[in-house]
Amino acid sequence: MSGTGIILAFLALTMAGSTSRIPMLPLLPKDATVLAFGDSLTYGFGAPMGHSYPAILEKLISRRVINAGIPGEDTEHGLARLPVLLDRFHPNLLILCHGANDLIQNFSEQQAAENIRSMIRLAKERGIHVVLIGVPYPSHFASMPPFYARIAKEADIPFARDALAKILAEPALKSDFIHPNARGYRLLAETITDLLHKSGAVLNGQ
Repeated sequence: MSGTGIILAFLALTMAGSTSRIPMLPLLPKDATVLAFGDSLTYGFGAPMGHSYPAILEKLISRRVINAGIPGEDTEHGLARLPVLLDRFHPNLLILCHGANDLIQNFSEQQAAENIRSMIRLAKERGIHVVLIGVPYPSHFASMPPFYARIAKEADIPFARDALAKILAEPALKSDFIHPNARGYRLLAETITDLLHKSGAVLNGQ
């Protein structure tokens, strides 16, 4: 499939799964800070510097986006690290993409889910809104732990359900078995931008 064909197919699949209700967010002011928090998928492993999804997202939404991704981090260590960053940067929005390393190492899904719930709770207690990115099973990208959808529904937050799964299922968008390449990260950033538009956090053209 050509590069254009891949992108068109990806966008079609993304739009097909976007008919469910999307929780609304307040409009992000121009001087807003967005904290992108997670592991190597947030850090941008597998792509040149400046091509992580947070770096691209910053350009797409014209707001400051801090890349707080640490390769290899599991949700237990992420939960311990997050409060310091929330109190340091006081972000308007937290974009949470975590759990991949728990899944790779076969850690308890129940514990990973509780850690992610606690991260969301920490943000909400500080008045910070949250967007959740689902992470697929590393051995089967077409499926995802069901706890991501449950958590998004419980917390009533925007949820990028299938973006990573569709990227990681396409070899042309990957740098290795579990990481996107620069094109894959761009598609992830574009999908998140679309979700922020639909949730009201960013207006079209702004």
